[in-house]
Amino acid sequence: MTLKPLAFTLIAVSLLSACSTAPKKETPVNGPIVFTEPDLTPPFYALNPFNYDAPPPFELALKQAAVQPVTKMEVSIQNDPTKKLILDVNKLIIPTVNNNERTLKFAALAGENEIDITEIDDFLQMVEGKARHYPPRFTERQERKGFEAKLKQLTQQLDGLAVKENASFDILMRAFKASVMARNLDLGSVYTTNSLTYAQRILKINKDDAEANFWFGFGLSEGGGQREAIPYLDKAMKAGVQEAYLSAANNYIAMEQKKNAIQTLKNYKIKYPQEAEVSDRLIAEIENQGRWNVWQVLNVTKTS
Repeated sequence: MTLKPLAFTLIAVSLLSACSTAPKKETPVNGPIVFTEPDLTPPFYALNPFNYDAPPPFELALKQAAVQPVTKMEVSIQNDPTKKLILDVNKLIIPTVNNNERTLKFAALAGENEIDITEIDDFLQMVEGKARHYPPRFTERQERKGFEAKLKQLTQQLDGLAVKENASFDILMRAFKASVMARNLDLGSVYTTNSLTYAQRILKINKDDAEANFWFGFGLSEGGGQREAIPYLDKAMKAGVQEAYLSAANNYIAMEQKKNAIQTLKNYKIKYPQEAEVSDRLIAEIENQGRWNVWQVLNVTKTS
């Protein structure tokens, strides 16, 4: 499985400090102590579940923002209104209310009923690489604790926006994904309830949205609703979500439907021939073990 690396140079300093382990100390012979942030560990899951060979949508959006004309703005610094700040870099801006479609624009500052989601999407992408599925995959305990603390803060912010009856589709999607991953990180049962509520609201707006069907499908499956997950994962596969095949196979394994799991993986191999080795490994494990979690097999593959 090919995993695209995170664009570490684009990660905000505030997020790094929240999600990293304790800083390392470097002591020069005759100089002050210098603190350096360690790198984040690599993602376990592909950052673009639609297409493992393509860059993640967030990084593509950053590139688009960078090439768009910038309308420079002078604003007062919040902590000191007597001082000014020049905004000359485009951010990723979405509406917060009254919009039922995906809408992303590039501007230096969010306007009324808008929000700058640049850092939000940056962090959500990092969490996805570790906790899109259950159980989450962390090799560093302190890193996980950092992710958990930041995700709690972010869900509070998104929930405050998503609770509105006229919350935008973009806000609901982000609140939904954040709640699923908070559930995966065992942060509380409220996140299971929230994710279900958000999914229902999203699919009421657009029942054919590929990303929503994918997330709702594997979310139901990994939460024990395997039978209920089938139509959503089927729809996601038909819509071209690559990882939906693996989630569907995993779902059939949980239901002890070995033949359906193997057939799904054979279809995956045909659709994505570059994943033939992964498909063959998973099929062999299913045939030998009878039941096997797809993500466990992939974890063994990556570490062996």
